[in-house]
Amino acid sequence: MSIPLIDTAETSPRASFDMRELRDCFGAFYTGVTVVTTRDDEGRIYGTTVNSFSSLSLDPPLILWSQRRVSSTFPIFSAARYFAVNILAEDQVEISQAFSSTRPDKFAGIRTQPGLGGAPLILGCSAYLQCSNEMSYPGGDHEIFVGRVEQIETMQRPPLIFGAGRYRTSQLLQAGAGR
Repeated sequence: MSIPLIDTAETSPRASFDMRELRDCFGAFYTGVTVVTTRDDEGRIYGTTVNSFSSLSLDPPLILWSQRRVSSTFPIFSAARYFAVNILAEDQVEISQAFSSTRPDKFAGIRTQPGLGGAPLILGCSAYLQCSNEMSYPGGDHEIFVGRVEQIETMQRPPLIFGAGRYRTSQLLQAGAGR
């Protein structure tokens, strides 16, 4: 099956949709939920809920995630040498909500242990990727961070999923379903 090429010279640069329609369309793609954490040079810890996480490369081992440039923690993550991607488990909705809130101490009541460079690892997650901050690129109103995966751990816990504006859990399909 071939995909026809589009002549971009004839394509209108104006979008024929509004922001709400775009958000709804993006919401049709269900994603895992992560909390990306780091530690600054003075020992303060930071975290933010992220669903823009993706694997990028196996060799070298790279991942990516993005953050709005107007986020209060953007300067912290931009300067961070290391960060951790905490892939939340299905019973960690409250943790996702805490790190997406504006409350001052997002780590209050959340058990962690220090990871690479002191980046907090949130206990009870499905998996952890500890990364060095490899590079970043502008991406519209966001910055795309590329991390080199230095250490991993998988806990064999079902992941938390988000899509269509709601938290969800994963369920296995019967073998052969959808073929």
